[in-house]
Amino acid sequence: MNTLQSWGKYPHVNSTVFTFSDPSDLHTILDGHDGIIAHGNGRSYGDSALGKQLIHVLPYNYYLDFDTDTGILTCQAGVLLSEIIETFLPQGWFLSVTPGTKYITVGGALASDVHGKNHHIRGSFSDTVLDFTLMLSDGSIAICSHATNSELFRATCGGMGLTGVILSARIQLMPVRSCMINQTTIKTRDLKDTFDAFEQYKDSTYSVAWIDCLAKGETLGKCILMVGEHCKDDDLTLKNSREFTIPCEFPSFALNNLTVKAFNTLYYNRVRERISEQKVSIGSFFYPLDAIDHWNRIYGKGGFTQYQFILPLASSYDGLQEILSHIARSGKGSFLAVLKLFGKGNNNYLSFPMTGYSLALDFKIEPGLFELFDELDAIVLKYGGRLYLAKDVRVGRDVFEVGYPEIDTFRALRAEYSLTEKFNSLQSLRVGI
Repeated sequence: MNTLQSWGKYPHVNSTVFTFSDPSDLHTILDGHDGIIAHGNGRSYGDSALGKQLIHVLPYNYYLDFDTDTGILTCQAGVLLSEIIETFLPQGWFLSVTPGTKYITVGGALASDVHGKNHHIRGSFSDTVLDFTLMLSDGSIAICSHATNSELFRATCGGMGLTGVILSARIQLMPVRSCMINQTTIKTRDLKDTFDAFEQYKDSTYSVAWIDCLAKGETLGKCILMVGEHCKDDDLTLKNSREFTIPCEFPSFALNNLTVKAFNTLYYNRVRERISEQKVSIGSFFYPLDAIDHWNRIYGKGGFTQYQFILPLASSYDGLQEILSHIARSGKGSFLAVLKLFGKGNNNYLSFPMTGYSLALDFKIEPGLFELFDELDAIVLKYGGRLYLAKDVRVGRDVFEVGYPEIDTFRALRAEYSLTEKFNSLQSLRVGI
């Protein structure tokens, strides 16, 4: 038995962990065990990849093929995005869609259908996947794409590992001519100014905003918006991000309303000009937190969780105004508050994105936090939104189901392929999938 936890360090669970080196080994494991879930590099924030029995996919991590003309990569599910970048960026290829950390597996990216700073342009990770292989509960292997086993494709992309074990995937990389990004930084005064800035720069390839979630009154919703484009300087030399390590867990009192407010003030005021231009590395632009090893330790032994929701475009402004006001009044601020504009969603059953705005907020787990989340849930549903399963650790079945109208179709597919008893996580049991 191993005691495991998510990246948020909550909850802890005693698990039996299985590893495999080839599909026949995996078939043997599945044949002898029910209630099991695939586990990658442990970077999901909640309990979606935790359970009493885990299949450790990380060692299953070989490249299988790469077409230097088209940029199509075939690899096993345990390959990390960081490994893809280190191998193929110097050759002029980069991930078409990447989340805010490069330390996740290809299988995890697909199962969570992760998104990035260019969703409004390129969609989700599954939109870059040509096909993948999936082992089902009986040990059979299905090749899934938009055209072949399309229902399994729609269920697996965003299905949080509940349709089987992803073995390999064929993904489309994008050509780039530089390891650098031309970044424009825009400092806004309030929420209306923030929305106006997003609208002004909506055609930029990448956009993301840090938002001050403790601001009130006339400054509610002020942010630092960063938009970017790939440079074309033909410099493909990887720039090493400066890494330092949080050596130990911070005491629980270190992160409080006063320290978060002080950080937010300093972070906002460090940008002096309304609009400024910078040339930054791909690592700095896409993965700023990856340069801090064990950054999750700043939240203390109790851990942290992320509350990420998305609202339809038509209701995003009013919904965000109400939610930000509610958080500011609660005093439970987050210094990692990320606002993104999303484009058109896909037709996967449990994928998170929809056209609108998403806000992700990290909170230290402390008394009263989940009660605050319950209050935020009601506002999110009021404005037609939903929560992101890859970041969740506590949402109830009733709230989850309202946000995902295809849940019954997903459950029916699980039953059809005899997956219901075979693949389960703490999260799937909690929300009734």
